Amino acid sequence: MMDLDLRQVRSFMDVADLGSFSAAADKAGVTQPAISLHIRLLEKQLGVRLIERVGRRAQPTAAGRDFLIHARRIAEEVAHAIDTVAPHRSGVTGRLRIGTGATACIYLLPPVLGRIRAAMPGIEIVVQTGNTHDILRLLEANTIDAAVVALPASGRSLDISDIHFDEMVAVFPKDMIADTGPLTADVLSTKPLLLYEGGNTRRLVDQWFAASGRAVQPTMELGSVEAIKKLAGAGLGLAIVPRMAVEQDATPSGLQWRSLNPPLERRIALAMRRDKHMTAPLRALAAALPDVRKR
Repeated sequence: MMDLDLRQVRSFMDVADLGSFSAAADKAGVTQPAISLHIRLLEKQLGVRLIERVGRRAQPTAAGRDFLIHARRIAEEVAHAIDTVAPHRSGVTGRLRIGTGATACIYLLPPVLGRIRAAMPGIEIVVQTGNTHDILRLLEANTIDAAVVALPASGRSLDISDIHFDEMVAVFPKDMIADTGPLTADVLSTKPLLLYEGGNTRRLVDQWFAASGRAVQPTMELGSVEAIKKLAGAGLGLAIVPRMAVEQDATPSGLQWRSLNPPLERRIALAMRRDKHMTAPLRALAAALPDVRKR
């Protein structure tokens, strides 16, 4: 396949349309020798004569007339291609693919994505949920554009930055804990526990208990923070969940929540590939997420 120089094609079209090398040069804002060079190079590449002089007028040869049909189509397609990508430059359209955990998807991202959608109504936003390991694997495979995950997280090809610190709290039926003393690992280990079934957040909870010499055996392990809250609300146990899951949402009737002692906090981070092209939607996401921590 031969690579056509679009400047040469445009010069040929201008000469064919205007009937003059000098007129084509004036239109393009270049010198007449430059237009002549474009035509010569294009003719050499195609192996045919495209322009001939008839009297004082330059006009296409038979081969030139045939090529002119295709040249116009090429020009139209190029113009269409430029018009198509123009909205992407301004961020008016495009796609933003985000991977995250279920809790962040429900409580952390909605206001952020709402602001992005308001500023860029034409973009498509796709959110995929999963545990940190699976989400980072999708990110490294470039299946998603960005990840909002609980730390720890790592990847040689990734840039990872903290965006939110979320306290872990105990959620329980009001009659389960009568006193108002500190909720230590010793106190909680005597209660039926409803915990995450795995992932970074569960590991943090296990480490918190282990630091006090306690190994936990939860009554139930679940993958959904909403399911955990529902079961706690039904009186089936005490749950340890991110504070955002109870602070930003109406706590089920009969439930209360309190901080742990010592405090337990998980870190939420934004991860992106280092070689990822920063589109306007990605820049908007990176700019909006730190605001979450300030609220």
